Amino acid sequence: MTSHLKKAELHCHLEGAASPALVLRQAEKYGIDTSAFLRDGAYVWSDFSEFIRCYDDVAAVFRTEEDYALLAETYLSELASIGTIYSELTVSPDHGKRIGLGPDAYIGGVASGMRAAREKTGIESRMIVTGERHFGPESVIAAAEYAARSGNPLITGFNLAGEERMGRVADYARAFDIAREAGLGLTIHAGEVCGAFSVSDALDIVKPSRIGHGVRAIEDTDLVRRLADLGTVLEVCPGSNVALQVFPDFQSHPLRALKDAGVRVTINSDDPPFFDTSLAREYELAAGVMGFSEDEINAMTRTAIKAAFLDEETRASLLAGL
Repeated sequence: MTSHLKKAELHCHLEGAASPALVLRQAEKYGIDTSAFLRDGAYVWSDFSEFIRCYDDVAAVFRTEEDYALLAETYLSELASIGTIYSELTVSPDHGKRIGLGPDAYIGGVASGMRAAREKTGIESRMIVTGERHFGPESVIAAAEYAARSGNPLITGFNLAGEERMGRVADYARAFDIAREAGLGLTIHAGEVCGAFSVSDALDIVKPSRIGHGVRAIEDTDLVRRLADLGTVLEVCPGSNVALQVFPDFQSHPLRALKDAGVRVTINSDDPPFFDTSLAREYELAAGVMGFSEDEINAMTRTAIKAAFLDEETRASLLAGL
């Protein structure tokens, strides 16, 4: 059992953390029919493209600053209840713009929820602004520019997510340059839907300190060695990978092989209710199915805190808490 262990999470998409129960309440509030994407208490999708559509349908039930404060506070409070001391939430100002709320109100709502959760539970959290590949390079550059000029101390990183098969990493290089120049931490989705080559491209072009997923690096021995030598941290999400059939089951998942090869790995939930998981379940899977010892799991949590995009004073305090 890992319920007594302190936990940390670097990879979770905020709208993807919305529970079906909360989404139903929000849908009732706005008179939205959820039958196309939510049935019998579960989200409905069959492949990666449908998952993205389902994700957007779920996100559409959050429309106001108050809605986003509620979503952030609810998820962070759930994390705190299982012993989580730190969380990074992946957020999309573009979404705020698309729903007519505007990026400032969207981010303001999330920040309000984060502060409320911290006051109530003590959990520390930060935001990673993401651009989404399937909306094109200009949209991603705009997201990076927003993150760079926001001045919000809770925005500490920049990410590229969305449909991994759309465009080359080089198409989005300018966005990462903008974020880097602003002092933001860099992470990028790669090596999940696409193979090892996408991880190599990310390392060559973006040079991030972390990679979201990255698990298909296991297909290339030289790449695994390169990741270990660079000290690049992988934000691994086993439940997501199995649900999306990147790997057929948890026994064949490469988290153990990557760690044994010297790659710095962490445990994350990605979009937990979409994949019938939670951060607590991911920690349990690491122990019960993948055979990690308590010390090894604690080491991965420590890796997450060391790789987190946050100020050194807060980092030192969190490490002391471990």
